[in-house]
Amino acid sequence: MRTQPSWDPTAYSRFSDQRSRPFADLVAQVRADDPKLVVDLGCGHGPATLALAELWPNARIVGVDESESMLEAARALDAEGRAEWVQADLKDWDPASLADAPDVIVTNSTLQWVPGHLNLLPAWVDALAPGGWLAIQVPNNFDAPSHALMRDTAATHARANELLAALDLPAVGEPKTYLTFLSRMGMEVDAWETVYSHILDPAGESENPVLDWVSATGLRPVLDILPEGEEREAFIEPYAAALLEAYPRSEVGTLFPFRRVFAVAHKGQ
Repeated sequence: MRTQPSWDPTAYSRFSDQRSRPFADLVAQVRADDPKLVVDLGCGHGPATLALAELWPNARIVGVDESESMLEAARALDAEGRAEWVQADLKDWDPASLADAPDVIVTNSTLQWVPGHLNLLPAWVDALAPGGWLAIQVPNNFDAPSHALMRDTAATHARANELLAALDLPAVGEPKTYLTFLSRMGMEVDAWETVYSHILDPAGESENPVLDWVSATGLRPVLDILPEGEEREAFIEPYAAALLEAYPRSEVGTLFPFRRVFAVAHKGQ
């Protein structure tokens, strides 16, 4: 049975500017004037959730995540106790646990790890207060070299069956998928995609900046299976070499295109 990968808050904090931009672009399309309750599903180590507290200072803010290590980092970051931090698997999270109807539900990057996540959306929509907002962002770069080379390398490893199973991620939708699905629930939907042209490590301080990036996210299932030592090196060495060829350093840094899909849905009064 698939389990959520482990998370390292310090590793995830690398490239924080690039990682935070899609969240800002998503929330910019949520036009809630003065929400009373805002929920961040898959809140991670907390910076984005606390940004919601700054955007809506009068709101009750709730961050939900399955990872205890991420929530520990979030609580440490939230020195003023601005948010409530809840540990829960999103497949099992019950909006009724909030005791009030949320005005805004945001989920950023998390649904890529949740099989059948479309089936969760009706309950979230039903839970919204009249006039409420549901905002979704999912990465959709699984055919990019960073991920295709990961699968190719896994296929040649001694533990190929385990690795390929771990990398068989749940499908995420295209913009039209979320637009159609949410529209059928009576929501007014804006859906789009963006390919970010990230420039990684312009100062040239890293030997392999794309490897640094994926080590905090897409590569986590592999790292969880392979302990440090020969088995891990047998994967990392050829994969790292392939990444350097696919993403060569330029005079401005390492160019890393990254495709993301967005949907913002507004519930009628």
